Amino acid sequence: MRTPPVRSTQRSPLTILFICVFVDMIGYGMVAPLLPFLVPEGPARALLAGLLASLYALLQFLAAPVLGAWSDRVGRRPVLIGAVLASSAAYSVLSLGASIGALPLVFLAMALGGAAGASIPTAQAYIADWLPPAERARGLGLIGAAFGLGLMLGPASGGLLSVYGLGVPPLLAATLALLNGLFALRALPESLPPERRTPTPLRPAGVARQLGLALAVRAVRPLLLAIFLLNMAFAGLQSNAPLFTSTRFGWGPLANGAFFAFVGACAVITQGVILGRLLPRLGEARLVSGGLALMALTLGGAALAPAGWMLYPLVGLMALGIGLAVPSITSLVSRLAGEGRQGAVMGGMQAVLSLTLILGPALAGLLFDAFGPGAPYLSGGMLALAALGAALFGLAPASRPAPSAAD
Repeated sequence: MRTPPVRSTQRSPLTILFICVFVDMIGYGMVAPLLPFLVPEGPARALLAGLLASLYALLQFLAAPVLGAWSDRVGRRPVLIGAVLASSAAYSVLSLGASIGALPLVFLAMALGGAAGASIPTAQAYIADWLPPAERARGLGLIGAAFGLGLMLGPASGGLLSVYGLGVPPLLAATLALLNGLFALRALPESLPPERRTPTPLRPAGVARQLGLALAVRAVRPLLLAIFLLNMAFAGLQSNAPLFTSTRFGWGPLANGAFFAFVGACAVITQGVILGRLLPRLGEARLVSGGLALMALTLGGAALAPAGWMLYPLVGLMALGIGLAVPSITSLVSRLAGEGRQGAVMGGMQAVLSLTLILGPALAGLLFDAFGPGAPYLSGGMLALAALGAALFGLAPASRPAPSAAD
C-alpha cells in the first residue's frame, strides 16, 4: 500500500500548485485573444489564425503523454518547473515575432507554447501523488478553478496592455512565467519519491488505439459522436472570434479582451454554480438536450447578430449551453462504459476532444475565408443540431443499468 509524501508544516503544496497553474493561465489568457491580430491581412488570414491554434493543440496533444511519462521517471517537480520556464521562452519568442511582424516566429512560439502547455496532466498526477483517493476530487477542482480564474483575468489584462503594442502582453506573460518558474523552483516540493518512480515509455499517445477501445463499447458511440460534433463547432471559435468581431463590428484587441473575460466569467459561473443546482433537479439527459439545443440557437444567432452588444447575451447563453451539456455527456459516457472499461472509454473521449482542438480551428478558418465571417457560426449551429440528434439517439439507453465488463 503506497503512502502519500510527508507533508510539510509550511504552505500547502496544493496551494503552490494552484498559484503556478493560475499564473500560467493568466499568461495564456493574455495572448490567446490577440493571436489573430498577429496574422497579416490577406485572403487566408483566418486560416492562418486557425492553424496557429491547431498547431498549439497538436503539440500539446503529442507532448502531454511524453511529459507525463517523463514525470514518472524523474519526478513531477522538474517537469512542471521546466514546462513553466519553456512557456516563458515561448512568450518571449511570441513577443519578438509580434513586435517585428515575423509570422514564422509566431508559429515557432505557438509550437513551443503548446508543448510547454502539455503539463496539466502532470499537475493532475501531482495531486494524485499527494492526496488520498477520497480527497482527489477537491484537489482536481483546484486545478479547474485556477484554469477558470486565469482565463477570466488574462484576456482583460492582455486587451488593456495591447494598446501599447501587440508585443507587450506576451512580454508580460513571459515575465510572469519566468517569475512563476522561479517561485516553483523555491517553493514546490517533489510529490513522487524515487522509490515510486517507474521507467514509463516516452512515446506520444496512440490516438487510434484510444478511439478503438472507446468505440468498441456500443452504448457510448452516439454520445462520443455528439461530443465530437459539438466540440468541432466550438473549438474553432476562440481563434476565429477576434477576426469575426473585428471584421463585422470593428472591435480591436481591447474590446476582444473584455469579451473573452466575459466568456470566462460565464463559464466559471455555469460550471461552478448553475450546473450543481440544476443537475439534481433535471438530470443529465435533460441537461444534455437543453444545453445542445441552446448551443445550436446561440451559434446561429451570433452568425446573424447585427450589433456587437448582442454577442454578450448570446455568448452568455452559449456558455450556459456548453457548460451544462459537456459535463453531463461526460458523466453519461462514464456511466454507460460499465465496470472495468471506464478508463479506456474516458481515454477515448479525451482523444476525441484532442482531435477537435486540432481540426476545429483550421476548419473555422477555412469557412471564414471561403464564405464570410458568419460561416463558422452557422456551420457551428448545424453541427450542434447534429450533436443534439446524436445525443437524443444515445440517451434512450441512458436510463438502463450500466453494462458490466462481461457484456
